[in-house]
Amino acid sequence: MKRRSIVFLLLSALLLAGLILPGCSKQEEVSTIRVGEVTRSIFYAPQYVALSQGFFKDEGLEIELITTAGGDKTMTALLSGGIDVGLVGSETSIYVYQQGSDDPVVNFAQMTQTDGTFLVSREPNPDFKWELLKGSTFLGQRKGGMPQMAGEFTLRKNGIDPHRDLNLIQNIDFANIASAFSSGTGEYVQLFEPQASVFEKEGRGRVMASFGVESGKLPYTVFMAKQSFIKQNPNAVQKFTNAVQRAQLWVDQKSVNEIADAVLPYFEDTDIEIVRSVIKRYKEQGSYATDPVIDEQEWNNLQDIMTQAGELKQRAQWNKLVDNTFAEKAKSTVK
Repeated sequence: MKRRSIVFLLLSALLLAGLILPGCSKQEEVSTIRVGEVTRSIFYAPQYVALSQGFFKDEGLEIELITTAGGDKTMTALLSGGIDVGLVGSETSIYVYQQGSDDPVVNFAQMTQTDGTFLVSREPNPDFKWELLKGSTFLGQRKGGMPQMAGEFTLRKNGIDPHRDLNLIQNIDFANIASAFSSGTGEYVQLFEPQASVFEKEGRGRVMASFGVESGKLPYTVFMAKQSFIKQNPNAVQKFTNAVQRAQLWVDQKSVNEIADAVLPYFEDTDIEIVRSVIKRYKEQGSYATDPVIDEQEWNNLQDIMTQAGELKQRAQWNKLVDNTFAEKAKSTVK
């Protein structure tokens, strides 16, 4: 009897533990976050500052950085679980939302707040006016991508119908646009840095205008994750956002040369003077967000641009795809 009682008590204890422990135990959060960046670009300088200056490590996080080469590939990796966080244009989260999802992709920290492309002319023109583009061959960005939409928005703003007033070319892969222009295609091209600065240095083109300045502020590049990941790892997401905020403040306060030195390990094949030129240009036009909060007005500006480009089936509510909880806390606590 005594033996049976002991066995009974042990079994009861194990059963009770099985019932209680799952409810009491808290799922351990990730300490390594896999980040997929849409491309390797000086446009994302604060991210590399956070890495090189140890801001993520100070928060107890290890970052595995992967270049996913394109918005579609970044989103595919995010949805399939190949990465935890994507650094990509916020329009991609809207495209996923339009298709319907039980686990939507949520934007939680903004990195850049303007378009990052520039209008480059093959020939220098000190008297440049936008109307000079009419009738020209214009080498644009990929249809449906934010650079192209911001580009078309700017052209229309300046009285140019991109599909009627231009010979618009937009079927060249992103990675090949600069080389296509260099080899003789087009009179004007829409380019990211550092290609624009490289072309100026080599005498192959001249920057005429900034699409970022012309199209205004918008959540251009944002850190985003699946809603399920955010709910399962709120502390890790907060630590991540804290590191981003710290880097944004650092970039805002430091000189161009200091920022260039901090990001150079991620651009070892790029001339230091080009790195400085790019950072100076982006800093002067306010492309780097100074905090990770995703503003509702900027979100609406983004959707206006998408609507004008014919790429938005229905507007996505700001509070459906944006969670500023982590950004607001980081902004108020990180100094």
